[in-house]
Amino acid sequence: MSSNSKIEWTCASWNPVTGCDRVSAGCAHCYAERMARRLQRIGQAKYKNGFKVTLHPDLLDMPLRWKKPRHIFVNSMSDLFHKDVPLDFIRRSFGIMQKADWHTYQILTKRSERMLELADKLPWPPNVWMGVTAESSQQVFRMHHLQSVPAAVRFVSMEPLLGPIGEFPVENIGWIIVGGESGPQARPMEKSWVIEIRNRCHRNNIPFFFKQWGGFNRKETGCLLDGKYYHQMPAYKKSSAELPLGI
Repeated sequence: MSSNSKIEWTCASWNPVTGCDRVSAGCAHCYAERMARRLQRIGQAKYKNGFKVTLHPDLLDMPLRWKKPRHIFVNSMSDLFHKDVPLDFIRRSFGIMQKADWHTYQILTKRSERMLELADKLPWPPNVWMGVTAESSQQVFRMHHLQSVPAAVRFVSMEPLLGPIGEFPVENIGWIIVGGESGPQARPMEKSWVIEIRNRCHRNNIPFFFKQWGGFNRKETGCLLDGKYYHQMPAYKKSSAELPLGI
């Protein structure tokens, strides 16, 4: 439920909520749903409900037990702003993030409308980064919602990138992650889409993180883009010392 993460842009995952449902094209081959079903089949108690939204209040204090600073992906197996997660539980989650302030928290949602609706009801300590997913130009509206949220870092995950993004807002956007789809039935990602995003990031001094080409792209593999790694991170400082990306 809470462990070291293999995701390149974070260190650990923390899942006080599990389960979700599909809201857009990027959800079609959801890795979290596949994993939840597998864990349910092997009898993992926390996944007895499969991929149905389930709260785990006993895991809320997990970050307090981790004494070394980490970047923590919040709810890698769910969406904190899902309609079935009560506001009180979201507030409690934010309270833990505020209390365990030696960590940096990375929250990612596809439900940007509810995120924006609740933003003024939540504390936004400087160690909380807020992100949205935009798989193609059809989800750019989420980025507009994100621009109004008072997070220290606002970031966008364009993964799986399923189409050209086109013009997208850059003001108040502090980080962009791009990646192709992996796993069974991976869908294609065109190199031109990635180059367009990278160039727009560079023109606007936005850190650009290229995660992977994905399972469909046979000509391009790994995470090299034009022979170069792009693993840029936001320049974030906590107090006088920069919080390290590591455990």
